[in-house]
Amino acid sequence: MCRVSDPQSLATQPTIVPRDEHIISRSQISERALTVLYRLKNAGYGAYLVGGGVRDLSLGREPKDFDVATDATPEQVKSLFRNCRLIGRRFRLAHVHWGPDIIEVATFRALHPPTASDTDEAEASGERVLEDGMILRDNVYGTIEEDALRRDFTINALYYNIGDFSVVDYAGGMADLKAGRIRLIGDPSVRYREDPVRMLRAVRFAAKLGFVIDDETAAPIPRMADALDDIPAARLFDEVLKLLMAGQGVETFESLRQHGLFRYLFPATDTALDDDADAQLLNFLVSALASTDQRVNDGRPVTPAFLFAALIWPAILTQLPGGRLQSDINRELFEQSVTEALERQLRQVAIPKRFALPMREIWALQPRFDTRSEAKARRLFSHPRFRAAYDFLLLRGEAGLVDPELAAWWRHFATTSDDAPPPTPARRRRRGGRKRRNTDASASASSDSGSDPVGE
Repeated sequence: MCRVSDPQSLATQPTIVPRDEHIISRSQISERALTVLYRLKNAGYGAYLVGGGVRDLSLGREPKDFDVATDATPEQVKSLFRNCRLIGRRFRLAHVHWGPDIIEVATFRALHPPTASDTDEAEASGERVLEDGMILRDNVYGTIEEDALRRDFTINALYYNIGDFSVVDYAGGMADLKAGRIRLIGDPSVRYREDPVRMLRAVRFAAKLGFVIDDETAAPIPRMADALDDIPAARLFDEVLKLLMAGQGVETFESLRQHGLFRYLFPATDTALDDDADAQLLNFLVSALASTDQRVNDGRPVTPAFLFAALIWPAILTQLPGGRLQSDINRELFEQSVTEALERQLRQVAIPKRFALPMREIWALQPRFDTRSEAKARRLFSHPRFRAAYDFLLLRGEAGLVDPELAAWWRHFATTSDDAPPPTPARRRRRGGRKRRNTDASASASSDSGSDPVGE
């Protein structure tokens, strides 16, 4: 097996996989991505489909979106497309817009670190900024060879050449795809120091693809996990959405705990799970994640509010007498516990108010379910958050965190009463390029947040 220990020491002669030796067809690529690729090519620039799109197509999967890499600068790309916007300071990108669809175009980046003179020049210009080995800004352009070897994982360093329809592989990505292996390019400790979020990405890709993380890639994670404390809380929110709301939440959660990463995302919840002798809290979280996975995979709507409410619930319970929500709970004490748990969590993962407020409503309704009065129950039906809070109650019941008879009563009443609100209908999915991020199930992430822009 080829080991990629130092990107700069690698031979720059790639493996070229010709059209008749791979399964990617232009018919599988969105028309808008093809338009971008061909316009760049016809203008004399290199034009490649790159990253997750090539990876997923090589696996026979339908890509979520299509990203393009080129030797054209962002300004040159903009000159070719009237519908192009340049975004980002940390990592300058061109976004070509067609209504809600976006094709992301990135200029080839140089390797890290460049020569000393290049470093001085880049840092002086503000185009590359590093702090303790972490990349804060990177707009130093390079060759396709450099661009490939600075990417995170070998399976994300594959380029589909629109010129001859070949796949260009500089890091052994095709072999790792066949082996089902997640492997970093370069020294894992160095690459994680450049961007600690790569530890989360390794877990995410392994769960998404059903792959295993290479031993050398996995080894540094437990001792370097605390580097996530240096990542902005807003960026960690975006990463949690990608980790736990993509349809493989259960597997991802288990892997995050296995590698010592979960505690740096949900520290109070992780502590509660460590003290969870009867595994009720663990079962509750697994059920919540499994429910979210099922909804995602069925194409039904999901919202971060519900899942985050479940993820923080163990931290709330640990502050209550007996570690449970008792029927005679003092409402002020309960509200105080909710506020303290949420404030602690927000310091680690910045949950937007549009999700935090529904979370509080879901929690606030839980004590009100402690009734078997039909009149009081019907009054709860009118609450806009009833359906989510009711589903939350059922999960608590399944995990043994609430009287099973009470949960059974509510299940019967809610399913037989003519006044009960119906479940939320399924939504339609669209296929195409990268979508505008304006739904409940996504965050308002941007390149300025510091997210790694390659290999989704």
